[in-house]
Amino acid sequence: MRRCEDVGASLARDGVHEESRAAAERGRLRLSASYFRSLLDCIRRPPPQRRAPGIDLPPTGGAAKKKDTMVTPEAEPVSIDSDGAAQRTFDGVICFGGNDWWYHNRGHYDLQMMRELRERVPVLYVNSIGIRVPTLGEGGMFFTRVLRKLKSFTKGFVRIEENFAVASPITIPGAVGMHLSKGILATQVRLSARTLGIHRPLIWVTCPSAVEVVDSLSPAAVVYERTDRWEAFPDADPELITGYHQRLQSRADLALYCSTQLVEEEGADCRRAAYIDHGVDFDLFASAGSREGDEPADLRPIPRPRAGFVGAIDASTFDPELFVELARQVPEVQFVLVGGCSLESGWVDLPNVTLLGQKPYEEVARYMAGCDVLLMPWNKSDWIAACNPIKLKEYLAVGRPVVSTPFRELDHYRGFIEKAANASEFAACVRSALREPTAPEHLRARVRGDTWRAKGDRLLAELAALSIVPEAHRRSAQGAGKSEQRA
Repeated sequence: MRRCEDVGASLARDGVHEESRAAAERGRLRLSASYFRSLLDCIRRPPPQRRAPGIDLPPTGGAAKKKDTMVTPEAEPVSIDSDGAAQRTFDGVICFGGNDWWYHNRGHYDLQMMRELRERVPVLYVNSIGIRVPTLGEGGMFFTRVLRKLKSFTKGFVRIEENFAVASPITIPGAVGMHLSKGILATQVRLSARTLGIHRPLIWVTCPSAVEVVDSLSPAAVVYERTDRWEAFPDADPELITGYHQRLQSRADLALYCSTQLVEEEGADCRRAAYIDHGVDFDLFASAGSREGDEPADLRPIPRPRAGFVGAIDASTFDPELFVELARQVPEVQFVLVGGCSLESGWVDLPNVTLLGQKPYEEVARYMAGCDVLLMPWNKSDWIAACNPIKLKEYLAVGRPVVSTPFRELDHYRGFIEKAANASEFAACVRSALREPTAPEHLRARVRGDTWRAKGDRLLAELAALSIVPEAHRRSAQGAGKSEQRA
């Protein structure tokens, strides 16, 4: 097989390299034109009808204020609250997400929190602008990643609901790529935000590389979502991501943490840090676990007992060797995997293992409920050591026994989740859970109060403590004050 360097040299000698570069530039310009055309279409087109009312976040209370020495951006309006403190308001949210709306699971933290905030102000969700550059060494996944991102680019700007839109701006991942494309990235995002009526945004950063364009968008405030140790992500540039992370710690008004380990390690380095862990769509998952005879059609033919895993089957988090050995040791159990798989074809070839592929977020609760025990067979890595998977609470809300490899966050769930360090311990725990399953209501009780609405309330309370409030909230509060004066 010829190395990439040899191929590049050959192309250059044949004079094809310059032509390829020109073709790539023409393609980039076509994509940019497509993006702006979709943006103009949305401007001309009236917004879609609003769906049934979602979650209504009540006004937040007054937690203790913390002194902050940051200079208030000149572009934002400043009012004075009832305590005489300067108050910053935002008229919308721009979220630089860690996922892509068009092909990732929509149950992640950033998307769930945007669902809460869109009930107050318009929200622009910017699909992930990347933290790593795909490489040919990934094999087939290289082409999968590139093609799906190109497909996302062609979507441009799409208004999903009246108060929520998704943007897929043209950008290039990596240090050099971001340096070259951050100007056009900021322009695309700014125009998209204006279409939604956002002029003084709260900038929410999940993807760390977005720090390069934050200040060019004149934010009223900045929130940094530090839910994972991004610098430990496979194939990411640790030095580059650490640099982004440190800049965000200094820049963000509020850093949000889901991991006890991370907030203990880093919280003191932030201007203000808050531990607000994942929520759960409790009603969705609890009701799925309570219903009988509602199994998905492709799950129904698989005999019981069933042990299930729902999520990405990727070597960055999932431990394939551990899982395969577990399935070998428990041949009487059918193992069901629900989620996209990036492992090499043929990684598992056992008669008691079935891969059902990725399912829409709205359907995963039924697959969890169709299993008798649920699994989290994680690998041993710095990423996992500081993780807090969303599926943990979803599993418990469904009401099925859970077995997991150990990680720090499980300290909060003693008596609710069984821990297993190797395949033999896993096998023993699975058999025990099937023989004497934990009562579903006991498991659900642990997460009943951890709804995404409750997490949204916590978030707004933290922002209010910094005198950062959504504009609708400020107007509502002022209106209430005037009503009281008239009375």
